[in-house]
Amino acid sequence: MLKSLSTIAIAALLVIVVGLGGYGLLRKQRYDQDLTSERTRSANLEQRLDEATKGRDQERTSREGTERAAAETQSNLEASRSELEELRAEHAEAEKRLTAFKSITEKFRKMIDSGKLAVTVRHGRMIVKLPAGILFPSGSADLSKDGQEAINDVAHVLRQFPDRRFMVAGHTDNVPIGPPSPFKNNFALSTTRALNVTQQLVKAGMSPARLVAAGYGEYEPVRENHTEAGRQENRRIEIVLLPNIAEMPMLPGQEDAGAPDAAAQAATGHR
Repeated sequence: MLKSLSTIAIAALLVIVVGLGGYGLLRKQRYDQDLTSERTRSANLEQRLDEATKGRDQERTSREGTERAAAETQSNLEASRSELEELRAEHAEAEKRLTAFKSITEKFRKMIDSGKLAVTVRHGRMIVKLPAGILFPSGSADLSKDGQEAINDVAHVLRQFPDRRFMVAGHTDNVPIGPPSPFKNNFALSTTRALNVTQQLVKAGMSPARLVAAGYGEYEPVRENHTEAGRQENRRIEIVLLPNIAEMPMLPGQEDAGAPDAAAQAATGHR
């Protein structure tokens, strides 16, 4: 009897042990399943986080690109506006110069039609050109009576532009000067002629502060000198309308120092 009870106890104990083992195994399987599930969930979350981070970075890059493009567009727009304003200012100055050219040309119409002078543009400047043969005897720098009258008529017109400066430029052909001429060379002749015309303009009422005289000799011809007609064209007095300071481009460093005086430039030969 006692042996039977022991056998039953052992069997019961085995059943309990086996049951506990099975339960532990089941718990472990569930734990492994839960761990795998959590790992999968964690991996999914990490993937979603990576995707969200990449999306955010892409959005940031796109936004920065858009902001840069907007800034460049704004800068280009401002540059275009500045260029447009400059073009408008240049156009306005060109219109002013054209208006002045037309005005002076019309005021000189009678003298132009009579052949006493011509109004032209060279090197971007308006020029009143008078043939030397009308103003001076051959080889002389003294104004003839007709020449004085012609200069007086010119002064009458130029006095109507009191805000402008004028350069009186003497020019000759390339024929050398020899005795008995009192002039050493064509430079001396052209300079003396320009000076005498300038003095006559002052006598006719023009402000000497707005006049400058210069002699070019034979070194700025408008025609070839190998024909008499060409040499005659080259023997001339030119009255050059100098640009206003406002019409001259500003050079670096001139903002404080101011632009150079136009008449001073002409007197030193800087054209």
